[in-house]
Amino acid sequence: MKRYAVAAVLVLSASAAHAQIDSVDESPSAAAMAFDFAVVRPLGLVATVGGIALFIAQLPFALIQGEPPSEPARRFVVEPAAYTFSRPLGELE
Repeated sequence: MKRYAVAAVLVLSASAAHAQIDSVDESPSAAAMAFDFAVVRPLGLVATVGGIALFIAQLPFALIQGEPPSEPARRFVVEPAAYTFSRPLGELE
């Protein structure tokens, strides 16, 4: 009878530990959100505006060479804008 009680305690403690692991909060911390808001987002805005300027500067050369402007537009404008405006606050990855 003692063996069953010990086995039951071990099973219950293992399931409780597993439930505790599943409930870990993975949301960004307040410091990460503040850093993102104060530093990363403004730098992303600067990168977006700079990307627009670079895209406009290279556009005539791309058109002369017959290349479609979609790839430079994605790299210079869309990716920095998406990083700046689309991702949740505090998620820096």
